[in-house]
Amino acid sequence: MCKILKSAVFFICGLILLSFFVFSCEEDIESPEYPDVNRVDKLPDDISKQSPETDQYPPVLHSSEYEEPIPLSSEINTSGAEDSPFILPDGNTLYFFFTPDVRIPAEQQLLDSVSGVWVSHKVNNDEWSEAERVWLQNPGILALDGGVAIQGNEMWFISAREGFDGVNVFTAEYIDNEWVNWEYVGDRLMKEIQIGEVHIHGDSLYFHSDREGGSGSYDIWLTARDGNTWSDPVNIENVNSTGVDGWPFISSDGNELWFTRWYQGTPAIFRSIKSQGVWSEPELIISQFAGEPTLDDEGNIYFVHHYYDSGEMIEADIYVAYKK
Repeated sequence: MCKILKSAVFFICGLILLSFFVFSCEEDIESPEYPDVNRVDKLPDDISKQSPETDQYPPVLHSSEYEEPIPLSSEINTSGAEDSPFILPDGNTLYFFFTPDVRIPAEQQLLDSVSGVWVSHKVNNDEWSEAERVWLQNPGILALDGGVAIQGNEMWFISAREGFDGVNVFTAEYIDNEWVNWEYVGDRLMKEIQIGEVHIHGDSLYFHSDREGGSGSYDIWLTARDGNTWSDPVNIENVNSTGVDGWPFISSDGNELWFTRWYQGTPAIFRSIKSQGVWSEPELIISQFAGEPTLDDEGNIYFVHHYYDSGEMIEADIYVAYKK
C-alpha cells in the first residue's frame, strides 16, 4: 500500500500490509470453521480510548456543506485502530480495517485472528451493530486483508497472503450472505497496470499508483474492463498534483471524485466534480489527519482520522461529516 510515512506503522487504509512476510501453512482444511473472535479482548491495556476532547490534531472542516466531523460510536471505534472505511450507498453497512495495536508489526498482526476486515450494520438512526469479522480466506490460511471497495455483490480488497509475493489485489463475490470465491485479479492489473488501492464504478476501475507517466508520487488513474480485458490506464491529469493523490472514491452517479492528498503536512480529503466530462480543480473539504473518504448516497462523508501524541500515531477512528 502506501510507503509515505515511515513513522505511521499503518497509514490510511492499512499501511501495515507493506511489511508483511510470506508465511507457509500446510494444514489441510476440511470444513470452513472460523474461530469465534472478539476484537475487544485483543486491545492493549496501556492505551486509553481517544476522543475529540483529547485530540491534539482534530479534523478541520473547510466546507459549509457539511456538519462538523464526529467519531462513530463505540460499536465501531475502539482504543485500537479502525481504518480504511467503505460505506455502502444506502448508508446502512460499513466495512473497515481493524487492528488492536498499531505498535505491533504486521507479521504479528497476521497471527492475532482479529486484524483484518470487519463490518457493522446500522440498526436505528445513527446506532450501529457490534462489528463482525469478515473472513476473506479459508481457515488456516495466513492472510492480512484490508482496503475494501464494493459494488453490488463484487468486492475488491488488498491482501498479503501465503502463496503470493508481497501485497496484491483480490476480488470476492457476495453469495448467500457470505463473501466467497476470492481470487487474485491477475498480472495484467497488478504487474502491467500496477494498481494500488481501487474503487470500482461500473466497469471503470479508479486506482492510485506510482507507475511511470504520472505527475508525482501517487497519481489517480483509470482503467476499464471489457469482459476479462482491461484497457491501458489513463492518468486523470486534472486532479493529480506533484505530490500524493490517492485512495479514490467515486460517487454513485459518477460525478464526484473524492481522494486523499497531503495538505500542510498531513493527509486531507479533496473533492473534484465532473462537468461536461471534465474533472474540476480539486477542492479541500477536510484536513488534518483525515483520509480515505467514502460516501453514502445522501452525501455523508465517512473517513479515517488518526490520533497522534508526541509525533507518534496511537490510534485511528472512523469519523463522519453529515451533509447538511
